[in-house]
Amino acid sequence: MTTTSKNFPGVEWVKATADFIQVDDGKCSGCADCIKVCLAGCFKIENGKARVTNLGECMECASCWYICEREAIIFSWPEGGAGFRTRFG
Repeated sequence: MTTTSKNFPGVEWVKATADFIQVDDGKCSGCADCIKVCLAGCFKIENGKARVTNLGECMECASCWYICEREAIIFSWPEGGAGFRTRFG
């Protein structure tokens, strides 16, 4: 299934078959750094921990993974043919 974003013109997403971003609750401190760097708003803090709420607009930049000092973000790019696609290169 392909969806086009109202927030990001020229971008569409092909639904991945599995979650490619997860949060390890045991490592997450709830610092919200992942929220601060995520341009697509894929995270929120719930019960003191980060939660992935919207993979449907993830830009696959891996900023959440890079910024997390506690290594609580588990990130893997979606399988080929899924995820972020842009018409502008």
